[in-house]
Amino acid sequence: QVQLVESGGGLVQAGGSLRLSCAASGSIFSIGAMGWYRQAPGKQRELVAVRSRGDNTNYADSVKGRFTISGDNAKNTVYLQMNSLKPEDTAVYYCNALLNLSTYWGQGTQVTVSS
Repeated sequence: QVQLVESGGGLVQAGGSLRLSCAASGSIFSIGAMGWYRQAPGKQRELVAVRSRGDNTNYADSVKGRFTISGDNAKNTVYLQMNSLKPEDTAVYYCNALLNLSTYWGQGTQVTVSS
């Protein structure tokens, strides 16, 4: 019943910026956490950033200082502002959320950073 839909991915040059959005829809009565993972070709999916427990946030070391996670609980939406993008950031970015005490995944949005 619950689904997550990501948007905002695209192709940018190194040093550019993108803002990803993830909107949750369905019957949502509890939000435990919402965040972002990414997976590059041939690599494991890794945590990028998470927002939980009263707007507490955590970031992967590789994106600290460049990415910012934010959200609007009233709209069941989480954002990822990505600045100073590097080619190493190229990946499919997936929204992940703990909603109604269950974990959900979005379909993913492609981010490609060219040199």
